[in-house]
Amino acid sequence: MDENFIEETFQLRTDYIPLCDLLKFCSITESGGEAKHFIAEGNVMVDGEVELRKTCKIRAGQIVSGLDFEIRVIAPSS
Repeated sequence: MDENFIEETFQLRTDYIPLCDLLKFCSITESGGEAKHFIAEGNVMVDGEVELRKTCKIRAGQIVSGLDFEIRVIAPSS
C-alpha cells in the first residue's frame, strides 16, 4: 500500500457529519471550501459510489474513500 495512503476511523459525536466537514476534520483537505471543490470534482466515494453532494450526511457504518484515503465512520460512544 502507498505510504501516502490515509486510513482512518472517525467517531461521530452526533448522528451524522456533513461530508465536507468530515474531509476537513480528517485532514484530507485543508479547509471546508477545498473539501467542497474536491467533492464536486467527483473525487469522493461513499460506500463505493461517487458522491457529489457536498453536505451529504455521513452516518455510522459508512466508508468514505478516494484515491489515497479511506475513512471508516463509527457511532458515537455512549
